[in-house]
Amino acid sequence: MKTATSPRVDASAVETKVRPDIGRRQVYAVAGCYFVASFAALGLPPYLTEILPELGDGAARWAGLLYIVPTIFGAIGAPLWGRLADRFGRKRLLLRAQLGLAAAFLLAGWADSIGTFATALVIQGVLGGTFAASNGYLGAALEGRALSRALTLMQGSARAALVCAPIVVGSLTPWLSPHRQYALLAVLPLAAAAMLAALPEPPRSRPAPPQATTAEAEADGTPVVEATAEPSGRAPAASLRALYAIEFAFVFSTVISFPYLIALIKERIPGTGPMVSGILFALPHMCYLIAAIPVHSLFRGRPRLGIALGFGCIALGLAGHGFADSLTSFVAVRLVLGAGLTLGLVCMSVLAADCAKGRAPGGLFGSIEFFSKAGAVAAGVAAAAGNDWFGPTAPVLTGTAIALVTVLATALPRLPRTLRTRRSLRCPR
Repeated sequence: MKTATSPRVDASAVETKVRPDIGRRQVYAVAGCYFVASFAALGLPPYLTEILPELGDGAARWAGLLYIVPTIFGAIGAPLWGRLADRFGRKRLLLRAQLGLAAAFLLAGWADSIGTFATALVIQGVLGGTFAASNGYLGAALEGRALSRALTLMQGSARAALVCAPIVVGSLTPWLSPHRQYALLAVLPLAAAAMLAALPEPPRSRPAPPQATTAEAEADGTPVVEATAEPSGRAPAASLRALYAIEFAFVFSTVISFPYLIALIKERIPGTGPMVSGILFALPHMCYLIAAIPVHSLFRGRPRLGIALGFGCIALGLAGHGFADSLTSFVAVRLVLGAGLTLGLVCMSVLAADCAKGRAPGGLFGSIEFFSKAGAVAAGVAAAAGNDWFGPTAPVLTGTAIALVTVLATALPRLPRTLRTRRSLRCPR
């Protein structure tokens, strides 16, 4: 006979869609719109050293600062836009983000001075935020496994844009300068906005679950659903703080290797061509595109284990960059880094989906975006300082240290619990 206090409930009650009108095709449409809208945002910044001489900065001295301007202002604006989305509608704010990108790209493409171009990048950061807006839209319509898979797909869109966009921009350069390509690529977020206008508006609030539950996992990974004391179904505040800290550390430890990777490759393997360097740069992101869905299936019930393994692979891969001196060794360490990147991104998507239960998704994903961009800005500053003082090896070693600290911080809290469990089994009282 079942009672209201039964400790186990049907697992299907924990992971369900909130509404049936957001299907797979709509999820793919949101991810596709983010992909096309990200082309200019991700593909053109590497060419700032070619853009700035056209605007009067012959030595491109402002390239480093302008590279992180959109990130800084995106971090400032993301929580605000997230809260406004919860209040006025996620679809409306997602359309606002796409149109804001289009306006910023048009201004950047027709800028004739450093000041105007910098203003365009500020507008891009303040009015953009398409990733957080897209995640907020999906978070309002999905939950549980469906949401974590959708967030994994969104990260795949980001990785695909990061791989493809610089190649496309470089291919167009003989006919159109990267500076003017900003105006051309403004068509993409406009097209994304037109496509998103046809999607339904997700609900502004979730119905309260009849019984608050939380999904745990046995040692063998078998999901067990137990009753929890949280009446609202929300994740504990400690879980949110942990997610924010992991997000910051993950972005910091991975992004810190980006700015000076090409310089490191050229230093260790003289004569390496730009195509080979570009492939080595893209390898970790290609790993994600290939392995993300299988990793999601394997670690859906044990995301903290996946995060610990991911940071371990990141630490090992980054440390290997400090010793790699051949093409083969660079391929190997980039693949190890790719394994860590995939594990970390997928398992953080699972944690974010768990934390989204019973919470306003716009505010949640806006806050996650804030810590992500803060990690990217801190990584850029640390990479520049380390490179100036110790050379291109310093950024990857700094990232190694942060990844190792995060592995310990993730693994150690579980150790006392394990020891207590073993002690109680050996010495019953």
